[in-house]
Amino acid sequence: MSVYNLNTMKKSRIGILTGGGDCAGINPALKWVVKTALDERLEWERGTQYEVLGIRDGWKGLVRVEPTSPDIQGYIVPLNQEIVRTWDRYGGTFLGTSRLSPYDPKNDQSKVVIDNVEKLGLEAVIAIGGDGTLAIACRLAQEGVNVIGIPKTIDKDLPETDYTLGFETALNVITEEVDRLRTTAGSHKRIFVVETMGRSAGWLALEGGESCGAFIILIPEHDFSIEKVNELVVEKKSRG
Repeated sequence: MSVYNLNTMKKSRIGILTGGGDCAGINPALKWVVKTALDERLEWERGTQYEVLGIRDGWKGLVRVEPTSPDIQGYIVPLNQEIVRTWDRYGGTFLGTSRLSPYDPKNDQSKVVIDNVEKLGLEAVIAIGGDGTLAIACRLAQEGVNVIGIPKTIDKDLPETDYTLGFETALNVITEEVDRLRTTAGSHKRIFVVETMGRSAGWLALEGGESCGAFIILIPEHDFSIEKVNELVVEKKSRG
């Protein structure tokens, strides 16, 4: 193993933010980014000593922060292992979130973000988010900002990834809730239509329906005939 002098070891500062809707898994992801970055054993292997800055309220934090202001901690908070030690026990995000886009065509503030990244001395920005947050990250990367994206969306609608923070938890909630509905449906001989989130992606409906034994599953990726759906429901009901 290489030996480095603490005084000559490379020092690097990275920022991390969360954007868009909250879901399960964000705080654990924040915790393990910090722990991995600040692990003393890994410091010696990497030859780099990291400092981690938490950016509050998503991209809004990098728009609103004044790097030279004494009130910088309104949007920037230094993170260490002690601060994040219990974060994986909680849902939501301790850094806060927003849906502000620095590329809003009515108020483009992308240059402000790029300038603030430079003024804060961030070698890289880690963005935890869904299609909106990571679309912004992609555009910033094209303009020269080092960005790492961690996919987070219950819809699982991001290309090039099989796993997203939040999806498995949402799927479990659907299965649990439908299990409760089935009791009522059987008792009263009723038919229930369950609508899930997902927008233009049918993963929650598909895997949720499969998990709880739905009779018919409709997803936006495939056209369907409501007349055929009605026909199947009537046929199923006639069989008890």
